[in-house]
Amino acid sequence: MLYQREMTGDDVARILAEGSYNDEDGEPSDYSRLLALQTEEHLDQIDAEIEGTSENWSLIRMPFVDRNILRLAVYEIVFEADIPDSVAINEAIEMAKLYGGEDSSKFVNGVLGRIAERHAVDDVVADAAPEDKGAE
Repeated sequence: MLYQREMTGDDVARILAEGSYNDEDGEPSDYSRLLALQTEEHLDQIDAEIEGTSENWSLIRMPFVDRNILRLAVYEIVFEADIPDSVAINEAIEMAKLYGGEDSSKFVNGVLGRIAERHAVDDVVADAAPEDKGAE
């Protein structure tokens, strides 16, 4: 759906409402729908994460498939605390192997590994910060 969004200019909600997505594998699951909608909603932050991490690759230079696989996984890494980073990364690698080019899975793995590592450090720092107790 994100790939189609880029190709047609339609937003994900419209693609879902019109049923214009590829239904070769059947109706998208509720989670797939939510994932696509939420990824689109947070696209600016997600794209900033990818651009800030991918060495020598601007988003516009990335193949459409790789870019959108990265977006889905980055959404899960950054915004979905219930999904282990390793699961999001492994799923993205498998999608890249299936739908991407020859080196897509290596590229996706490298970018997502660095993003997950950075966010794990950020989470540890945030957890270690003293709570704001207010004026006592």
